[in-house]
Amino acid sequence: MSKDLHGKRIAFLVADGFEQVEMTQPRSALEKAGAKTELISPAKGEVQGMKHNDKGDKFKVDIALDAAEPVDFDALVLPGGVVNADDLRTYPKAISFVRAFFDQGKPVAAICHAPWMLVEARVVSGRTLTSWPSLQTDIRNAGGKWIDQDVVQDGQLTTSRMPDDIPMFNRKVLDAFAS
Repeated sequence: MSKDLHGKRIAFLVADGFEQVEMTQPRSALEKAGAKTELISPAKGEVQGMKHNDKGDKFKVDIALDAAEPVDFDALVLPGGVVNADDLRTYPKAISFVRAFFDQGKPVAAICHAPWMLVEARVVSGRTLTSWPSLQTDIRNAGGKWIDQDVVQDGQLTTSRMPDDIPMFNRKVLDAFAS
């Protein structure tokens, strides 16, 4: 079932150390559906992807985090990666960027370790979500309900556990972003 996302502008928020496949595969699926995707990062020029514990490719940053405005985008994707998610939580602008999508009622998708950003942005309370299993205590402590499923949809939020779940994650993200 193909979704038409022509005219949609999708932000991908990443720092060095993001899990490469958790950015490239959703990005490709969104672009094939007609969306324009842009990498936003506190990194300058390029951002370093990871293939689990090994360095992956470098990707051009389209918009510096300091210049990015949530109002300019229709949806947000947060790829995982331990280093990526932990680093992004140290940037107040990244936290407010994420929170703004929730405040504006826009769809957000987060996979693997990316829900750490949701905890930091204080948007987890009362929501049901999934993530890499090691985040479940953080999510529960933030008032969320963590469940072990490949993909969880809770209103505007789509979450997933790991790279193995990307095909189902992509289908749910396309559905959520097309509405």
